[in-house]
Amino acid sequence: MPRQEIIDAMLPEIVAIRHDLHRHPEILYDLPRTSALVAERLRAYGVDEVVGGIGQSGVVGVVRGRASDKVIGLRADMDALPMQELTNLEYRSTVPSRMHACGHDGHTAMLLGAAKYLAATRDFDGTAVLIFQPAEEGGAGAKAMVDDGLMERFGIQEVYGIHNKPGLPVGQFAVTKGAAKSASDELFLVVRGRGGHAAAPQRGSDPVIAACHLVTALQTIASRNIDPLDSVVISIIMIHGGEAVNVIPHQVTLRGSIRTFRPETRIRVRQRIVDIVDGQMRSFGLEHDIEIRDGTPPTYNHPAQTDFYVEAITGAFGRGAVDDAYPPSMGSEDFSYMLEARPGAIGYIGNGNTAGVHDAAYDFNDEAIPYGIGFWVSLVEHGRSSAG
Repeated sequence: MPRQEIIDAMLPEIVAIRHDLHRHPEILYDLPRTSALVAERLRAYGVDEVVGGIGQSGVVGVVRGRASDKVIGLRADMDALPMQELTNLEYRSTVPSRMHACGHDGHTAMLLGAAKYLAATRDFDGTAVLIFQPAEEGGAGAKAMVDDGLMERFGIQEVYGIHNKPGLPVGQFAVTKGAAKSASDELFLVVRGRGGHAAAPQRGSDPVIAACHLVTALQTIASRNIDPLDSVVISIIMIHGGEAVNVIPHQVTLRGSIRTFRPETRIRVRQRIVDIVDGQMRSFGLEHDIEIRDGTPPTYNHPAQTDFYVEAITGAFGRGAVDDAYPPSMGSEDFSYMLEARPGAIGYIGNGNTAGVHDAAYDFNDEAIPYGIGFWVSLVEHGRSSAG
């Protein structure tokens, strides 16, 4: 069980690091200051090995405990979002159009706190590999680190993550066994017609009308082609066509998001999108280009490792601190790439009654930091790995 007095003693420093990261947000893979700060702190804490440049700008720290073959990976994401902060915080972002609106500053700070604790106490069997990941926000940074040999280079057997959750009380945790978050693919579509004067639509082929029909038709996939118990979301989130109120444009572009859980459903939905688009465009006599790009795969929490996750929370905070049957989410999480490479799990830590993530008024709740550090420490110090 984590020693609270050690965590309490380090809290002012870890909170200060969190505020510093919040003031200086960096995005995607362009994290020179953030990566340097993480590496410097890890070295200062006496971590045995610090390696940068994994997956472009990721940082890995290694802490060795008592002799054992057990190697556990702990992941925090470091990147911010390209949006303007709308808070009056003393430590608000100093970079225009850059903001830690998803709490990755808090995630990084909590894992740094765990690094300091583990390096000082070393009261655990095996090796803890601390993974500080770039580009979670749409850049597939987890995939970049995996492709760069993260798991093999550091001998990681299992890997775990945690994300803050606004609305979940501070001190509470939640995790979903099995399918926890959906896949997220992207639809790109160009509808081409024949434009002309808005007063004479009969002389052209209006791509705007066709695009509007198409948006409606695509909604029938979830409602009429997929089992109602199998969750699917198709959202057309961007439509652009035309420049003047009296001119029918020659083309309209659409962009959409496709969310699915099951691999076979993912394939089925993509094929139905192609079929519906082809049929609709033929009916309107229009041409089109369509592309569906692979995005983040589904996040699947492995059963044994999810049980281990729950045991670590229970050991540190009691059984009442965790909901182990939390509903799955149609949101996506690139930690899924790490879970494809190694068994593990990711769950939530309560952020309290705050603005939601990706909201310009959001801020990570510092009161959650000691719980996050305690969770990581408990996970590493737990008496057995999930495999044995």
